[in-house]
Amino acid sequence: MGRSRRTIPEELLLLALDPATGTTAQPQSLDLGLAGAQLVELALAGRIAPDGDRIAVVLPRPTGDPTLDSALELLRRRGSPVRAVHWIGGPRLGLRQTYLTHLERCGMVHAVSSQMCGVLPTTRYQATDTAVSREIRARLDNAIRTGVPPDPRTAALAALAHAVGLGKHLYPGNEGRSSRSRLRDLIRHDPMGGLVAHAVMDVQNGVAAQQPRRTAQGRGGGGRATVARPSAAPPPPLAGQARRGGMARAGAR
Repeated sequence: MGRSRRTIPEELLLLALDPATGTTAQPQSLDLGLAGAQLVELALAGRIAPDGDRIAVVLPRPTGDPTLDSALELLRRRGSPVRAVHWIGGPRLGLRQTYLTHLERCGMVHAVSSQMCGVLPTTRYQATDTAVSREIRARLDNAIRTGVPPDPRTAALAALAHAVGLGKHLYPGNEGRSSRSRLRDLIRHDPMGGLVAHAVMDVQNGVAAQQPRRTAQGRGGGGRATVARPSAAPPPPLAGQARRGGMARAGAR
């Protein structure tokens, strides 16, 4: 897999960056979205495939992208298909910062150090090539306006943008209501993107945490219930971020 193409996690993060503030919209759900976007990118690269509501590794060969390959290796070590909702709900400490650092290294964003309330050190991120962000946004706008089924990458990006709540960031207010609705409808154009997007929303709604109880009841209390990962709730904020109530190296809130 070459690096001439931006990955879906990179594009999702660029969409979430606020050009005015240098912070990311929807920081907590964005962490889940980035984990889901990795699954979509690996599926497009032919490394994984959906197996019902699970994700199965079909080709463990590295892609050449270190961050994606780390996720692929973790999936391979599971030894059996993993539920998408459990994978996305797992701990992803530092994933957002990993991608911000990568985008900075590629020259697509630059870090700006500042202070919050004149005391707390923070780091914000500004896009260095706004044409890239405009091109990504234009693909979504075009799919929304024309109603023409988008390509799989754009459809998956739209599904994830909706799942993490970026609709109100991209198309705010009452005037953006119809665009937000059409953004949501694009979820049906890519099966893998739709599976992952619904898993992201299920994690946010606590569905993963409820699954063991429902499974046990469905078996009449007998048998062995499938146990959800204990971190099915959105992952904790990145180090140095939540303790001070602001955005530190994660460039987020």
